Amino acid sequence: MGADEAGMPTGSVARLLGVSPTTIRSWERRYGIGPSRRDPGHHRRWSPEDIALLEAMCRLAARGVRPAEAARAVLASHRATTPGARPETVPGAAPAAGAPSAVGLPPEQAPRSGPEAARGPAVGRAPRRGAVRPECRGLARAAVRLDSPEVARILREAVDSLGVVDAWTEVMMPALRATGRKWASSGEQYVEVEHLLSWHVSTVLRAVAVRPARPWNAPPVPPVLLAAMPDEQHSLALEATAAGLGERALPFRMLGAAVPPRALLDAVHRIGPGAVMLWSQLPLTADHELVRRVTDSTWGARGSHGRALVLATGPGWGRSGGPGGTAGPQSLASALDLLERTVTAGAG
Repeated sequence: MGADEAGMPTGSVARLLGVSPTTIRSWERRYGIGPSRRDPGHHRRWSPEDIALLEAMCRLAARGVRPAEAARAVLASHRATTPGARPETVPGAAPAAGAPSAVGLPPEQAPRSGPEAARGPAVGRAPRRGAVRPECRGLARAAVRLDSPEVARILREAVDSLGVVDAWTEVMMPALRATGRKWASSGEQYVEVEHLLSWHVSTVLRAVAVRPARPWNAPPVPPVLLAAMPDEQHSLALEATAAGLGERALPFRMLGAAVPPRALLDAVHRIGPGAVMLWSQLPLTADHELVRRVTDSTWGARGSHGRALVLATGPGWGRSGGPGGTAGPQSLASALDLLERTVTAGAG
């Protein structure tokens, strides 16, 4: 019998889904979400169909659905689509005949019931002080499963419900850090997880950044120029800033990662920005001399030279921030507030 036919052991399934083996055994014991067969010696082996049921449980749990309710919905959907499927074993009443199953509906239409429904969507709930938001845990687990539809759904709902700043600070960044730590501690095992999550974070942030711009009758303001240092390949923080500016209907120009010095200085002179945000993730990419050159740059006719506020941001600059004369806000919210005050100061 081949490996695919034999199925996967519980530990491997747990790693695939991003949950603990104890959780999987609990779901089997309490709700009947178990393997369709066992090897001699009582070793559990999970078939692709069994794993699909567990994956559906994980999705509903990430959305705040209670495990018992999630199990009823999963088994009801399985019975409705699979002739001869396993019977309902979850304590409590089964869903009414003909009722829509949460598993079979798009995420935004999945029904909620009981106390969970009274509290509203899980994404909108404030976490306890010091606690990890449930949607952050759901996001990390969906990324470990390489479940792109679920990752995209959680990110969209987080931005729509919390706004860019809180979604970035409380959901995206903790999940990115968690996958980064897994990658750092296990070689290349979780590179694909971080890449998938980063791509979806970027996609959602860009969708916010390109929303309708400043109203036509609003006072004109100079744009914010966003760029990473010449040797800096990380740009997600810049994309979060662009999304925050887009949310506030403030203009920006995004140059992205690894901008050469000449290109950066040329862009400053051509655009005449109200502010320039320069990102450095690592100390090795923090080019202090280039920041000074940007800070000293002026443009415009003689006697009316313009000059931009320069923000040297990112951990590469250290706790003291950038070189003298540059601002170094320590959070996305403070950076956006400073940028907004700066570019709107002369509007009118």
